[in-house]
Amino acid sequence: MLKFLRSFFTPAGTEITAGELAEKFGLTLRGDAGVVVRGVAPIADARAGQLAFYSTEQNSAAFKILPIDVLRHTRASVILLQPDQVNDAPAGATLLITDTPRGNIVKILGELYREPPRFGISRRAVVARGVFFRQKKTVYVGQFATIESGAVIEPDVKIYPGAYIGRHVTLGRGTVVQSGAHIENATIGADCIIHAGAVIGKDGFGYTRQDGHNVFIPHTGRVVLGDRVSVGANTCIDRGALTDTRVGNGTKIDNLCQVAHGVVIGAECFLASGVGIAGGAVIGDRVLLAGHVGIANGIKVGDDAEVGANSGLMRDVPPGARYMGYPAGPGIEFMRHYAWLRKNAK
Repeated sequence: MLKFLRSFFTPAGTEITAGELAEKFGLTLRGDAGVVVRGVAPIADARAGQLAFYSTEQNSAAFKILPIDVLRHTRASVILLQPDQVNDAPAGATLLITDTPRGNIVKILGELYREPPRFGISRRAVVARGVFFRQKKTVYVGQFATIESGAVIEPDVKIYPGAYIGRHVTLGRGTVVQSGAHIENATIGADCIIHAGAVIGKDGFGYTRQDGHNVFIPHTGRVVLGDRVSVGANTCIDRGALTDTRVGNGTKIDNLCQVAHGVVIGAECFLASGVGIAGGAVIGDRVLLAGHVGIANGIKVGDDAEVGANSGLMRDVPPGARYMGYPAGPGIEFMRHYAWLRKNAK
């Protein structure tokens, strides 16, 4: 009875055989090609009918290598692993062998747990006259979603219930806009994901002092997102005042971040939760900003730089540098200061 109830509350995977996975993803198969995979689980918790993976890849310091005994005692029916670990796999398990298990598990998860196709425009959606659908039959628009006149919707776009797409917004092929997201004054690239509650293209916090009063500066710029950009839940990306706010291809922005007007963010960056970037800052390619990093107006962060959590950037960061602290500076310098304080604190 408990298993029956759990089936309603856990994601259902697509059933596929080990042989089909090996053929689809170019993996070396050892064992029963006909064994059926019904889901993926951590290697220590996996059961019969599930696939697990074991890897010694160290792509990042965040990846922990599990003890080899975890592999030896797993109950998974199918194991994705490297050639060096084949002899440690339990007898009877079907093996999928690759040099890069971490990369391939991502592909397998996408295959097993892909969302069923959605098509059609709900009768309860509000679609203004003058919306241009490139291939209307491939688009999904949920109930109570709103699309204003002049919007351009490319093929395979999904707009979930309650989302708002403003006038002249462009959504690229395959982009997903989740419930409650609000997009105005923006051009969104292909295969982007805009998570629930994100707000893109509203006016920024731009004011000037006139005769002793704070006077708002009208904003005329837009937000331009490249391809494969992910914008987290309740994140805000403001339109530019005169220039556009831009985010490069492949950049991933976590929940609850703030990107101010006129900011330029490069390609393949990671912005963790709570990052705040003030107007006019320029972030290079492949930059990592850890949680709650704050960046002041006009700061430039070079390519491949990393900034530690809770840091406050008030000066430019050279390419490849590792900064941390408040105010942020080179990581080694910060750790020396911290060690001195610990040693001399009374």
